Amino acid sequence: MLSSLEIFPAGGLLEKLRAESSDIWKQYVSHEFVRGLENGTLPEECFRYYLAQDYLFLIHFSRAYALSAYKSETLSELKQSINACQTILEVEMGLHVEFCRGWGLSEAEMENTEEQAATLAYTRYVLECGLSGDILDLHVALSPCLLGYAEIGLALSNTKVLGNPYQPWIDMYAGEEYQAVAANFAKFLEEVVRRRGGLDRLKSLKRIFTQAVRLEIAFWEQGLSLQKI
Repeated sequence: MLSSLEIFPAGGLLEKLRAESSDIWKQYVSHEFVRGLENGTLPEECFRYYLAQDYLFLIHFSRAYALSAYKSETLSELKQSINACQTILEVEMGLHVEFCRGWGLSEAEMENTEEQAATLAYTRYVLECGLSGDILDLHVALSPCLLGYAEIGLALSNTKVLGNPYQPWIDMYAGEEYQAVAANFAKFLEEVVRRRGGLDRLKSLKRIFTQAVRLEIAFWEQGLSLQKI
């Protein structure tokens, strides 16, 4: 299993962003929704609601990587973006649909689910970062989701509650496959940082990162409260 050091490489931009946003980051990775997953007390209707919104989120995630391909300035960036987009559409979406089926949610039902406020806000924010900025802005906006889930998966895997219905979700994000995806994303982002002078843009990138973390928290809140706006 990978370590958090590989998710947030020492001395890199991601480590700096996480450290300088430590308070709000802790609110995100230790949210009440996350604690409910850890100990199995999250109401099942909240989890189903979250899963349906997460399906819609993945669709927009793939759009973000398509935008990343358009914003690419090197062949390496282009390949990475196209591969990520294909992986979401051809692999991750299928796995998500299969997982949700076990929770009584069909793909048709999720596809027809109304996109709620926090889902709209988060996904459109990520896309706007890419449209108005460059590929680094876009990937910093994407990073709290990819890397946060990796950190959460690792943390929650240390707790085993007998009969926890959310253990498969925890195992999925703690597993080597997802941890490798997160580590590869971090490695790629740090390469982009070196090419795009990212450390000289720390203030603006921190603003993007922090806002994305706030929107992650709102996404948890939406699932916890079954909020429909």
